[in-house]
Amino acid sequence: MKTRDVVIFSGQQFAVPQCIQHIDHQSTHGWQLRYGGTKLFSDHSQDGSGAAAALAEATKALLSRIATMPAPSRLQRRPSGNKGSGLPVGISGPIVRQRASSRVRDCSFAVSLPRFGGAPRGRSVYIGTENTYTVEKYQAALAKAVALREEAEEAYQRAATRAKRAEGKVLKEQLKAILAAAPAAKAVKAKPAKPASKVAPKAAAKVAVKAPVTAAVKKAPVKKAAAVKAEAKPAARKASAKSLRA
Repeated sequence: MKTRDVVIFSGQQFAVPQCIQHIDHQSTHGWQLRYGGTKLFSDHSQDGSGAAAALAEATKALLSRIATMPAPSRLQRRPSGNKGSGLPVGISGPIVRQRASSRVRDCSFAVSLPRFGGAPRGRSVYIGTENTYTVEKYQAALAKAVALREEAEEAYQRAATRAKRAEGKVLKEQLKAILAAAPAAKAVKAKPAKPASKVAPKAAAKVAVKAPVTAAVKKAPVKKAAAVKAEAKPAARKASAKSLRA
């Protein structure tokens, strides 16, 4: 299955498989799956942050549908509007012709048998000659032509489904990174934010620790100065006493 690079409104680029398209319309942002019906996987964000997880979920759903549902068929299911014979799709006639070795004309139905991956194969269903032609033979030949066409369509559908499921397996290997992004994104969203109350006590503790140290540093010089003044007073008294004796 082919993938294409898609750039969404936020500037993010993704490898997107077929059958998935990104929707950006007003407040709607998400990936729309278009396989066996449509389903929108929302980004759950206005800035595109949830686009990766939503793409992973859409891809998982696509792979699941490929594995369980028949592949979409491009075969024509109804006759064209300009077909005037009234015969089912893929059947035309009766075609009347005369072979070179025959003296009478014969008629038959032409049936187109589709083949997946190849060109349709033509098949002729004989009805009868102009001498043996009857309504019963016409109806029997038409029933045979319809059965051939239905059998070919069923074979086409089976082959298309097998090919699509093989593409799905290859796609799964190619997009393992995207598929693994969904649980990781959910885990990030589920992780609660740290409350402010847990941070505040630490800051208060740091202030409380710093406060005593600062006070101690500031008080130390004051104590030393007072001690020097106290020691200087007795010395001054002794010096004055000596001068009086002299």
